[in-house]
Amino acid sequence: MFSNFAKNSVVSDMNNRQLFLQHVAQTSDAPLALEIVKAEGMYMWDVNGKRYLDLIAGISVCNVGHCHPAVVKAIQDQAQQYMHLLVYGEFVQSPQVAFASLLTEHLPENLNCVYFTNSGAEAVEGAMKLAKRYTGRHEIAAFNRSYHGSTQGALSILGDEYWRNAYRPLLPGIQHLEYNDFASLELITERTAAVIAESVQAEGGVIVPQREWLHALRGKCTAAGALLILDEIQCGFGRNGTLWAFEQFGIVPDVLLLGKALGGGMPLGAFIASRDIMWTLTNNPVLGHITTFGGHPVNCAAGRAGFQALLDQHLLPEVNAKGQLFLDHLKHPAIKSVRSLGLMMAVEFESFSVNKKVIDYCINKGVLTDWFLFAAECMRIVPPLIITPEEIKWACSIICEAADNI
Repeated sequence: MFSNFAKNSVVSDMNNRQLFLQHVAQTSDAPLALEIVKAEGMYMWDVNGKRYLDLIAGISVCNVGHCHPAVVKAIQDQAQQYMHLLVYGEFVQSPQVAFASLLTEHLPENLNCVYFTNSGAEAVEGAMKLAKRYTGRHEIAAFNRSYHGSTQGALSILGDEYWRNAYRPLLPGIQHLEYNDFASLELITERTAAVIAESVQAEGGVIVPQREWLHALRGKCTAAGALLILDEIQCGFGRNGTLWAFEQFGIVPDVLLLGKALGGGMPLGAFIASRDIMWTLTNNPVLGHITTFGGHPVNCAAGRAGFQALLDQHLLPEVNAKGQLFLDHLKHPAIKSVRSLGLMMAVEFESFSVNKKVIDYCINKGVLTDWFLFAAECMRIVPPLIITPEEIKWACSIICEAADNI
């Protein structure tokens, strides 16, 4: 057995990449393993000083860019006041109150009560419990090619058997319907507690719902007494050109799920409903949903600052024009199609093999992008909303150059 001295000597001889691969749990056998030492605005820098234009924003997290000054200041200020005090919901914590109030000012009247969590997946879990408790039912419907997180409950409704199979048995009473398919809606019945759908399917490769279908889904849920839960964890906060994607389709959910950009770069999620629906978590049993760190005051302060920056910088009116600029410049014989809504795009190539070569070339040239879980042949483009027209044109030139060299 090594002595502490010997262990320390071994550690000192290893670089960060080696320590990362040895001591940080891995999720694949081929991580990117870029060693980033700084991030600001649209860019990240690695340990060698190489700069990368970020086209994925931490997977739709950094909508106002990396280390926005207002977010950094809010974190610093709140950390000097107080951090963790007590489990969620017992104390009046001003960062939670202020952020919940600001969010609900910009949401429909029925979405007036916010439950903060640590992540989007935890928001999904809380919403599933809420639906069961409120309706007294246990069946939940979701959609094929949907992604809602990787915890047990969220995995149960995730819409791809490849990702679910290794962890069965999962939750019972789950139905998987077809997105944009009217016939599937007939499976929603008086036994259904909730239907959970992404307002725009992200990991499926940016699948936009038909307006008429989404209205039919809303109507079917209302008729059956089931809650309609819309997941805007990836597409919320202006990503699709409006503050909330559901605004573009003329419907309102019973429960809204938020995460990713919600925290301004800090870990934060939320499920939002009416106070009447949310009140059912207070009794029979008391503490119907509870979390230690959910709604952490520093994270709420950061999230509020990020949301306010999004509003103050008037980024939303520019989103569709920037998205169109990508479309105008992503012209290449190797690109089969580009599916998009605002600054959420899937650039389709012939295969994953081709896509991966393009992605690797782009990263080597300083443009960071990746692929989608259920659409591996598609390149993901979901940049911070602050991206400039010049940066868009340059990124597209590198993507097309990569396609020339595959």
